[in-house]
Amino acid sequence: MIPDKAPKKDVLHAAEDLKKEAHISSFETFKELYEKSVESPEEFWGDVAKDFFWKTKHTGQFLDYNFDVTKGKIFVKCMEGATTNICYNILDHNIHERQLGDRVAFYWEGNEPGDEKTVTYRELLEQVCKFANVLKSQGVKKGDRVSIYMPMVIELVVAMLACARIGAVHSIVFAGFSAESLCERIIDSQCSLLITADGFYRGDKLISLKVIADEVPWNPEVDLCWHTLMEEASNECEPVWCESEDPLFILYTSGSTGKPKGVLHTVSGYMLYTAATFKLVFDYHPDDIYWCTADIGWITGHSYITYGPLANGASSVLFEGLPTYPDVSRMWQIVDKYQVSKFYTAPTAIRLLMKSRCSILGTVGEPINPEAWQWFYSVVGDKRCPVVDTFWQTETGGHVLTPLPAATPLKPGSATFPFFGVVPAILNESGEELEGPSEGYLVFKQPWPGVMRTVYGNHERFEATYFKKFPGYYVTGDGCRRDKDGYYWITGRIDDMLNVSGHLLSTAEVESALVEHQAVAEAAVVGTPHPVKGESLYCFVTLADGISYTAALEAELRQQVRERIGAIATPDYIQNAPGLPKTRSGKIMRRVLRKIASNQRDMGDVSTLADSTVLEQLFENRCGTAM
Repeated sequence: MIPDKAPKKDVLHAAEDLKKEAHISSFETFKELYEKSVESPEEFWGDVAKDFFWKTKHTGQFLDYNFDVTKGKIFVKCMEGATTNICYNILDHNIHERQLGDRVAFYWEGNEPGDEKTVTYRELLEQVCKFANVLKSQGVKKGDRVSIYMPMVIELVVAMLACARIGAVHSIVFAGFSAESLCERIIDSQCSLLITADGFYRGDKLISLKVIADEVPWNPEVDLCWHTLMEEASNECEPVWCESEDPLFILYTSGSTGKPKGVLHTVSGYMLYTAATFKLVFDYHPDDIYWCTADIGWITGHSYITYGPLANGASSVLFEGLPTYPDVSRMWQIVDKYQVSKFYTAPTAIRLLMKSRCSILGTVGEPINPEAWQWFYSVVGDKRCPVVDTFWQTETGGHVLTPLPAATPLKPGSATFPFFGVVPAILNESGEELEGPSEGYLVFKQPWPGVMRTVYGNHERFEATYFKKFPGYYVTGDGCRRDKDGYYWITGRIDDMLNVSGHLLSTAEVESALVEHQAVAEAAVVGTPHPVKGESLYCFVTLADGISYTAALEAELRQQVRERIGAIATPDYIQNAPGLPKTRSGKIMRRVLRKIASNQRDMGDVSTLADSTVLEQLFENRCGTAM
């Protein structure tokens, strides 16, 4: 599973001063602990659990599960019999047992430079208790679902932790979604309350959240004001003790059928897993200032802005704005202002960062191509900061394939090895496990504490989506390659695999080949139907500043892909794309690109687009000979 010895060639090693302070300082220690986590999960996670308060201890086996649909219902149970409260652990426990009341929990940085405030752990607890009492005054009780549709403000964290304090289940909807998307999620999870804001600015664009929320069918007579209710609320609220497997939150993720899936995470396992991954993947120490640029509306923000950092008593930056507003220097200004030492962002946002004083850099959201990795490592990190390229999903709760900064020799573009308790395998189309260097479907053989438990209200869909294709395994939906040294490389979603004349091609691989050309700043590749080959390659390229798109350049790009991958991967169409459709978190919306490549103007819901003006330009620039 994990090689006996780390490779010496073609890898980058952590600096000695980082190793001296690290929680896990060598590959040998990592391997030893990894084997313990797989063979004796109760012992390994029991050590992690000692850092938290348990009202009652667990009685059954630490992890009980069934991953095989042919043997009965799929289930995962962690620490059955134990009771705790995640809000109590990340606030009260930190304040009273670890004396962290005066430590800053969040440095909030508003959309406009100069709009800022700090919130300590004690102040956060007081606000959370008050709002928990507000929720109770509105009849919200343990197990009820509460929808949250808010910008990146402190009140968003307060709302989610207030739910957790009284055992209510929060369902956060990203503040870029439309009224229709919000309504669909509220109805699916049967929420009894919606918490929203009047509006906010994203860059120079006003988002009127309340106007959007008011499109949802509701009773205006029950419209209440946060500030009025908070003034009257007590700042003391006893936590409601929850069973380990009680639901903590529902978070919707896109489904292949178009209907979003309500991914359900539970209390104890999620708490342990986010706390451990945050501490070890970012090698967190008490003097660190941490910044994750994601939105709390996504899983990255749940796990690595709210729960993971607070469980470790960390001080984090919470940023409301856009990384390019008022100009592209905003990200490094924030890094400099707060002396950020641990920085976590998406590959597509990486090029925006110009300089840094970080000691560890993290990437999330999509496979990072080696060129962007090298730039991040060399230019941003000054060749002294490890880049932790993390692979995980809404469903996994936390990092599942990731380097550990001081212990794992790094390979640019590789997510390296599994985190503790995670057992990956690579399967072929027939469901056979492949050994050694191989490429195929990435699956996991057993659960870890933070894995999702079900799709809310639709367990059959949960089983069909993740367990039916290969009984006995959790199926990620991603393709993966393992090299001769045992390192894992994510090749992209299986649905981002193109079948060209019977050959499976990874879009990420073609994108990497295009970006290697010095004229190309960014590339995105999708498939379009082809009458002979099945699918053809349609490439969108964003050129570097000052470069013009010419027929000669297009020929060079085709040749580059041929040389890097082979003739079978030669692009059929290459389109000049001055801008690509991206979400606010920086993810390229490939679904939209597939529509453009096929000349289909029915875009579906594009409310998460950071800049919708790119769509018309992309249609105008379409390759004339495409469908």
